[in-house]
This record gives sequence, structure tokens and C-alpha cells, in this order.
Amino acid sequence: MPPRESSSSLPVLAGVVLAAVLAVQAFALHLYGQPTICACGTIRLWAGDVLGPENSQQLTDWYTFSHVIHGLIFYALTTLALPRAPLLVRFALALGVEATWELIENSPTVIEHYRQQALAQGYVGDSVLNSCSDTVAAAFGFLLARLLPTRAAIGLAVAFELFTAVMVRDNLTLNVIQLIHPVPAIAAWQQGLATAVR
Repeated sequence: MPPRESSSSLPVLAGVVLAAVLAVQAFALHLYGQPTICACGTIRLWAGDVLGPENSQQLTDWYTFSHVIHGLIFYALTTLALPRAPLLVRFALALGVEATWELIENSPTVIEHYRQQALAQGYVGDSVLNSCSDTVAAAFGFLLARLLPTRAAIGLAVAFELFTAVMVRDNLTLNVIQLIHPVPAIAAWQQGLATAVR
């Protein structure tokens, strides 16, 4: 079992680490040319239309669930790989990986690759707000995994995957599959959602 820090300064230090990561991530995305907020000019807590122009632009959307799962996974992986490392170090490492993925995900090459998928044909990348919110969701998932029993964390991840698959025909697993090696049957099933809402 990993060491559990009891220092009252841990939440403050974790907040500093998160703020630093978000600052670097936001600056890099700005250099990429990603918009700070949604082009609509409005900031919303939730964007529920997975095919709409505000998806990946607002604070949260259907893919926020996947980023919470990222945090759950990063907690498990860092616990297994670095069992003696302080929690803060593992937290910083997890956020570094998440922020790095956010930058890769918003690179022109990956954006274009995503646009080939049924649910992302109009995808232009994340707004800086949405991308940073995704990293906060991963941080939340990491800290949640520390608090929950292992079975509860696994159950939560599975529940999120099933819920989003039913609601929008996409989730972390399907997203990874379609990004690495697109499966025509999955694409056809997802295309059915696009057809159904038109």
C-alpha cells in the first residue's frame, strides 16, 4: 500500500501543482491557436449535445466522464509503478501525463484524425477552457481513487463507460479503439446516432 501523507499542507501543494500544470497547458494551447472559450461567446457548465458546436468547448461535456476515468487509471498505474513515491509526486506525474495528452489531442494531426470519426466530423479541437477542465476532471478522478475502495473505483469507471456508451454511443474504450485502429462496425453504430438526431 502506498504511503499516505498526513501533512495538512498536502491539499495546498496539490492545488499549486494543479495550477502550475493548467497554466503551462493553457499557454501551450494558446500557442497552438486554440480558442480560449467557445466561439459562441458564452461559458456554460455543461454541453450535452455530443454532435453540437459547443461539444469540447464548454466546461464539461460527455467526455468529462472519460477524463475522470483517466484519473482513476493514473492513480492505479502510479501506485503499481511507484508504490513508495509520495502521493504528491504521483499526482504531479498523473497531471503531467494528462496535460501532455491534451496537447497531443489538440495537435493538427490528431484533430484531423478525429475528424474522420462518425461523432467528430466537425471537430476543431478543444477550447482552452474545456481542455483545462478535462485536466481538472482527471485530477478529481485521481483523488477520488485515493479515497474509494479499489472495487468501488473500478465499478465507477465501468458505470461511466456503460452510461456514456448508452447515452452517446462513445466512451473512453471506444474512443481509444477508433483512434488507434478504427473498426467499421463501431463507426456504423456511432453514425447511427448522427443520423437519428438529424
